[in-house]
Amino acid sequence: MIPLYQPGTSYLHRLPVGAKFLGIFLAALIASIFRENLAVLLGIWALTLTGFLLSGIGLRGLLAQLWRLKWLALVLTIPQLIFLTPAETGFNVARVLAVVLMAALFTLTTATSDILSSFERLLRPVDPLLLRLGLSAERISLALSLTIRSVPLILSFYADIREAQRARGMRPTPRATVLPLLVMSLRHAEETAEALAARGVR
Repeated sequence: MIPLYQPGTSYLHRLPVGAKFLGIFLAALIASIFRENLAVLLGIWALTLTGFLLSGIGLRGLLAQLWRLKWLALVLTIPQLIFLTPAETGFNVARVLAVVLMAALFTLTTATSDILSSFERLLRPVDPLLLRLGLSAERISLALSLTIRSVPLILSFYADIREAQRARGMRPTPRATVLPLLVMSLRHAEETAEALAARGVR
């Protein structure tokens, strides 16, 4: 598995998981409501940049993450240009990239153990009800944690595939991209399942 979490002592690293998650949710919500508001879009990008700077990852880390999303930006841009104006397309792509970068920053500054413990505390009041349904706060928190971390992982897989295709001079066809992406995702899922099984989680 690709190690995403970067240990640190910055303010963002010490910020509670719930506060970070709420910040991402609110940013995504505001970006969706004010879809064509330039001030809102610039504000979200400024917030994203500030987060990377405060975390100690810095501008170089932000640019590295953004570079890995270049093919995602291309995939988002081309279909929208058919139906939307260039300005509308630019707003949509910039909005998505900002939220994805925030999610990446969340995984870079938040340990898996912190995510698990936070979700467990949130679900603890309803744990008796969950047990009756054959579930538990621990399992649900683990599933949510894995889901959150899967998004930047799959995006990084996609970026690696496109880089390899470009190095070999291959044309980016759906088949040449989707199949290796599926294989890498399934391999990651299998490795995760084996790691969880080794820890007694089933």
